[in-house]
Amino acid sequence: MEQVDAAAVSRAVGTAITECAVTLRPDYRQALETFASRCSDARAKSVLASILENAAIGETDRVPICQDTGSVWVCLEAGPDVAVPGNVFSEVNAAVARAYEKGRLRMSLLRDALFDRTNTGDNTPAFCEVRFTERPGARVHVLLKGGGSDNASRVVMLPPGAGREGVRCAVLACVREKGVNACPPLVVGLGVGATFDKVGGMAKHALLREVGSPAANEEAALFERELLDAINDLAIGPGGLGGAPTAVAVHLETAPCHIAALPVAINLGCCAMRSATVDLL
Repeated sequence: MEQVDAAAVSRAVGTAITECAVTLRPDYRQALETFASRCSDARAKSVLASILENAAIGETDRVPICQDTGSVWVCLEAGPDVAVPGNVFSEVNAAVARAYEKGRLRMSLLRDALFDRTNTGDNTPAFCEVRFTERPGARVHVLLKGGGSDNASRVVMLPPGAGREGVRCAVLACVREKGVNACPPLVVGLGVGATFDKVGGMAKHALLREVGSPAANEEAALFERELLDAINDLAIGPGGLGGAPTAVAVHLETAPCHIAALPVAINLGCCAMRSATVDLL
């Protein structure tokens, strides 16, 4: 059995941050290009062109594609053939600090949300988790998440009788009320099931899926398409200036839950979609 070591994880995190900060995720950029080519609304088409131009400048000049360079979310995904030591994230904060200083990225993390809202000065700590899967090997997922899109997200504990329509209403209410603040066009990560503390993670993981790729379950894939159409019918549009698309994709993850519960989490991904995956083993 192979073992992941802390040094390899920290190197992967540093590499991913350096690339993510200045590069729009390729699958998201492709989705924007596709929508732009089909768009008939002049204003929406202009906003899409500006987002794509901004992405091109960021990649060419190696400058951040958004002034909010985000908090750092790290997920180590390990298969059954991999051992994970307890200190696996011990060097991650140092890697984050180096990457943010070298890249001259904005430092956005505070020491304590309630009692000490002073800046840590190096964009640490990173928010790390381990996820065990049946897929062999190990990889690190890194997501730079801006405050605007996370602030526009929400967790709702629906009564079980709310069902599919209740989930639909919760998603549309979130996008209608907060979508503009999340800088559309959006990728909507949707988690349904599990427990209060787990459902938000499901929604965030959903953002990692390739934009526009359907859910493995056909019923879930159909619901994703229905939600995407309904969101775009809101006509919030790129930059919140009207038209379409308001979102380029809805990605749904579901899980078992208690008979008395229907947990729902909506995590909005903004027009600066920044994530990368680095294979370790």
